Amino acid sequence: MKDRFKAVMVRKDADKQIVEDVEIGLNDLMDGDVVVAVSHSTVNYKDGLVLTGRAPVVRKFPMIAGIDLAGTVETSSHSQFKPGDKVILNGYGLSETHFGGYAEYARVKGDWLVPLPQAFTPAEAMAIGTAGYTAMLCVLALEDAGVTPDKGSIVVTGAAGGVGSVAISLLAKLGYQVTASTGRTEEEGYLKGLGATEIIPRTELSGDPRPLAKERWAGGVDSVGSKTLANVIASLRYGGAVAACGLAAGMDLPTSVAPFILRNVSLLGVDSVQMPKPRRLQAWERLARDLDVSKLAAITQTIPLSGVRKAADDILAGRVRGRLVVQI
Repeated sequence: MKDRFKAVMVRKDADKQIVEDVEIGLNDLMDGDVVVAVSHSTVNYKDGLVLTGRAPVVRKFPMIAGIDLAGTVETSSHSQFKPGDKVILNGYGLSETHFGGYAEYARVKGDWLVPLPQAFTPAEAMAIGTAGYTAMLCVLALEDAGVTPDKGSIVVTGAAGGVGSVAISLLAKLGYQVTASTGRTEEEGYLKGLGATEIIPRTELSGDPRPLAKERWAGGVDSVGSKTLANVIASLRYGGAVAACGLAAGMDLPTSVAPFILRNVSLLGVDSVQMPKPRRLQAWERLARDLDVSKLAAITQTIPLSGVRKAADDILAGRVRGRLVVQI
């Protein structure tokens, strides 16, 4: 174990947020009963918000960024983990209230950790990351709501992003017909390679919504929010449901109660940060079973820790396709 190691730290200087590369020691880490040697992390949309300061995600300063990590247990006083165990961690306040994954070591609570499924390497687990784990939570929510492949097609918004890419791959393998909504129609080949059967431009769902529109989809996975989510809700078939997990276009929802009452549809909120551990374990077990690992390579780029700040700008500008893995 190193005495000093690299980290990406977010600091606050008056009203200005500063991101810098630093060297710290184990004594600088926050409390926890497990120390993990971090091998990989990711860049998610939320990481982009943290590193650019575009939204007030960080609630304690200074803060090590990175909402995901994968690695090997170095030391543990937790009953379920021992040195040498491979583990992953998504959310639980990483990069908000607790030091995150953009460091060579992390001290965390063992209750937050999930054993790395045997189906994945640490790099593959981070190719999935919070985005893919959230996509699986959305699929589970749709299944719980009775949205099965025979009910009709599923629309996935923000399709070329991390959540969208994994959601398409999962849904297609499970037998659903998938409509991919994207602002990057030049990615049609990429999206069809993941399993989408239809590609529609983002503009079809970004206009002013009507309370009710033509019934099109049995369900949806939405990471965009605002007018896009409202248009998806208005276009759900009777008894349909949409799993909402993001707000890239805004936190507002300009819709009415009409589709909920007249078409018996459901809006399923999906949170990945504080999701109870049994559901986390279920999600990772299903990812190990239902995600085509061979497709991860097609949706993944690997960058060094020094590249996360540029990646943050790129992901918020919509220039990132699929997933970014950070090799620590």
